[in-house]
Amino acid sequence: MPSAAVEALAKLCPDLASWPQRWRYEDSDIAPGERIVACFTPCLLYLLGQGLATRTLQRHRDHLWMLGGEIVRRLHEEPALRRKSIKTVILQLIDDECGPLIWPRITEQQQNSFDATCRKLYQFLIATSKPAAQ
Repeated sequence: MPSAAVEALAKLCPDLASWPQRWRYEDSDIAPGERIVACFTPCLLYLLGQGLATRTLQRHRDHLWMLGGEIVRRLHEEPALRRKSIKTVILQLIDDECGPLIWPRITEQQQNSFDATCRKLYQFLIATSKPAAQ
């Protein structure tokens, strides 16, 4: 990864490495949290490369943080999800229209903004999982 990208990511998300600890309900939630961060990091780098405004990048970062917390909550409440890959779990929660409803409930405007980030993540994950054209 180019050093400029690493620096930009560190500036946008100085606490990225601590997200798994902040999301956890118990210590067993840290490993899935680390896999979530590993899944989100390429998308964050992609967003950084899009020339988006700083506030837009910060909003997407905050929404990805919220989504990660929601994923950990779901993994904690539905242990069967732990047998699936994190990418599969993410793709079960988001699609090309929206993300999961956030609890405690957020306003409709906040949910719409969160959904926009989920759409971007979904599009990124789908685009990067397709095999390269021959």
